[in-house]
Amino acid sequence: MTVTLPRAHARPIPARAGARQWLALAVLFLPTLLVAVDNTVLSFALPAITTALVPSATTLLWMVDAYPLVLAGLLVTMGTVGDRIGVRRLLVVGVSGFGIVSLAASFATDAAHLVAARALLGFFGAMLMPSTLALIRSLFTDRDERRLALAIWATGFAAGAALGPLVGGVLLAHFWWGSVFLVNVPVTVLIAVLAVVMLPEARHPRAGRLDLVGAALSLLAVAPIVLAVKLVGSGGSLPLAVAALVVGVGAAAGFVRRARRLTAAGRDPVLDVRLLRSPVLRVAMLANLTTMAALTGLLFFSAQYLQLVLGLDPMRSGLLLLPGFVATVVAGLGAAALARRFPIRTLVPAGLATAGAGYALCVLLGTGTTGGLLVAAGVLVGSGIGLTETLTNDVVLTAAPVERAGSASAMSETAYELGAVLGTAVLGSVLTAVYRGRVDAPAGPARETLGGAVDVAAVTGDPALLDSARGAFTLAVDVTAGVGAGWLVAVAVTAWVVLHRERRWSP
Repeated sequence: MTVTLPRAHARPIPARAGARQWLALAVLFLPTLLVAVDNTVLSFALPAITTALVPSATTLLWMVDAYPLVLAGLLVTMGTVGDRIGVRRLLVVGVSGFGIVSLAASFATDAAHLVAARALLGFFGAMLMPSTLALIRSLFTDRDERRLALAIWATGFAAGAALGPLVGGVLLAHFWWGSVFLVNVPVTVLIAVLAVVMLPEARHPRAGRLDLVGAALSLLAVAPIVLAVKLVGSGGSLPLAVAALVVGVGAAAGFVRRARRLTAAGRDPVLDVRLLRSPVLRVAMLANLTTMAALTGLLFFSAQYLQLVLGLDPMRSGLLLLPGFVATVVAGLGAAALARRFPIRTLVPAGLATAGAGYALCVLLGTGTTGGLLVAAGVLVGSGIGLTETLTNDVVLTAAPVERAGSASAMSETAYELGAVLGTAVLGSVLTAVYRGRVDAPAGPARETLGGAVDVAAVTGDPALLDSARGAFTLAVDVTAGVGAGWLVAVAVTAWVVLHRERRWSP
């Protein structure tokens, strides 16, 4: 006998998104694009900033690092604040503050002021990404539509990374260094106005007061760990790196203990650590971290390889890297369609393995190869990243209840930031160590970097030094690519095992 459940017990059918939701997504795309462009455009302005403000080497380092350190340290706190006060309100405050500080940074009169401005940009930037992801969670209740929305949203990172060098080049060709910050102002005004008009509000209906002690512990947990990785990767002070790591680990342990104690007492911690009990969410965050590390690591050595080994000019080098960004966009947009036919437990490991294949292809690079091999590798890495990130973001948002979307989004974004740091620190350290061990050059700039060797060879006219440096760097790329490929394959296997064990993650 067939029993029909009453309508009240039937699973509700998610509402399909209308024109207003898709227009709201276009608004949410803009903060992503803004942050991505801001991440890459500064590197083009550093020479002009150095000439104008004459910072010390330490100040210059903090000028670069202040933004990601503050951003990474506050993402979890800001995600929780959004759950409490409303993610649209937090987005408007964040984008408004970002615009005001950008205006101040563009007219900074000394290096210390610019460092402070970069730190404040990190403070307000931490409000943007968790807010945009949480709003996507509330706007798109149909999972297929949400996957497509996440894919479109994620293209902002690839588009911003591609646009950053172009925007920086155009601005610095016609204006002073402050223009790379001033250009943010009209964009932030537009986003703030559109957010108020187009975006709905979403918040935790029963959220309590913000745990300020927990917020401080979250900052002390993430920022020192990021600093420690940066110091090790850049050859900085080892005792300072160890001290920062001890502070970060100790604060992280204190943060978890406090969160558990508050949860047991019926109070709201900064982060509901029970979310981390989900092995699916943990592996999704690991995949996010790894794909971002793969992207930053590839960019780190490919730009040097194209310009300093193959001798291509910056414009042609940028054009050769462009297909990889395009592949990221295409794969991200195609992920939603693929997820309707294949289970996520298969697609996420496949994306990671595809990126690993791209790194494996880089092992074949040599001083006599053409840029076409690196283009092919970039397309594979970009395709794998686009596929993986779209689906893992969907997993993170789906694993958390809608009222905790801000917190879950913040965890995912923190994984991204740690991945960006690790990509340069870990893979960059491998590259530097192999290069220094193989180059035939005296102590000094030529022994430290390939760029230093090229400069020294240009002055001394020593072709043997240039050949040795290029050969050493190419070997270093081979070793680094092998390490990156192994890293990606290991995470792909981990994702395969975990997601197959949790079989509910399938269409």
